Amino acid sequence: MSQTVDRALSILPLLAEGPADLGQVADRLGVHKSTALRLLRTLHEHGLVYRQSDQRYRLGARLFSLAQEAVENLDIREIAHPHLVRLNEQCGHTVHLAVYEENEVLYIDKVESRYPVRMYSRIGKPVAITVAAVAKLCLADLPEAERRARVEKLDYPMYTSRSTPNAAAFLKELAKVREQGWATDLGGHEESINCVAAPVRGADGRVVAAMSVSAPNVVVTADELLTLLPLVRRTADAISGEYSGRTPTADPA
Repeated sequence: MSQTVDRALSILPLLAEGPADLGQVADRLGVHKSTALRLLRTLHEHGLVYRQSDQRYRLGARLFSLAQEAVENLDIREIAHPHLVRLNEQCGHTVHLAVYEENEVLYIDKVESRYPVRMYSRIGKPVAITVAAVAKLCLADLPEAERRARVEKLDYPMYTSRSTPNAAAFLKELAKVREQGWATDLGGHEESINCVAAPVRGADGRVVAAMSVSAPNVVVTADELLTLLPLVRRTADAISGEYSGRTPTADPA
């Protein structure tokens, strides 16, 4: 039975490459055509493959429906939380997880710093979109036309002397973030708070969330915080792997 299941599942990656006829499927599996036909018929009955008019087989609509349902039911916060806790235990600083929804970037999880100086950020609260590191990662991943249109509609409050002053400067910053794959906020929102962030990506490579480590200058300098970037990126990669199903859960340390 396990061999039959294994063979049937082996057909799906083949058809993902494009339509194939019975002979091609049998050759790939190393079985007789009658065996391949039985497997294809079973997959067809479940909607996982479809037989075209030219007698070739392709992936069925039910497979795409199942994949979409699986993605929609994934809870990025639930998956990410243990990783955020582990990162917080390793560095001691505040850790955030944020997502882009309806033209806002919102915090959806937070693990508090072990130090007495705390941040005012709250779960469910929008971030300062023109300066926050997590916001830069989310916006940098948007298609160029959408990114430019969104950026040009924003206001640019000068929270500090290091805040992003205008759309042109923000677009330049987002291009840099998109190229390097990580982002910072070094005193752009609060003069005394620095932040470094990395993206969480889905199976298609798109950014589904962003996570960050933040700390005040009285605890660590900006340069000291930046030394945590490799750890932050490994944590984000571990969350990405688990979220997309590419890798098993692993300690990023």
